[in-house]
Amino acid sequence: MNAPVVVHPPQGTGGRRVTAGGEILGLAHSDQDLIEFLRRAGLPEAGRILDDEAWVTWRGGHAHHYEAA
Repeated sequence: MNAPVVVHPPQGTGGRRVTAGGEILGLAHSDQDLIEFLRRAGLPEAGRILDDEAWVTWRGGHAHHYEAA
């Protein structure tokens, strides 16, 4: 089963696209951005799930790194 939240690889200009259920939540430039997107999507405890593979899949690059590839 795939995690419902996907943090895509860093873009050439920095930031990572974040999707949930195929819907784009935004372009995160930090964990704080990511937490806010997830909170708005209905996950009030978002800060606790960033490293939970059942919830969040980090694609390309290292988790929590948002700099340009």
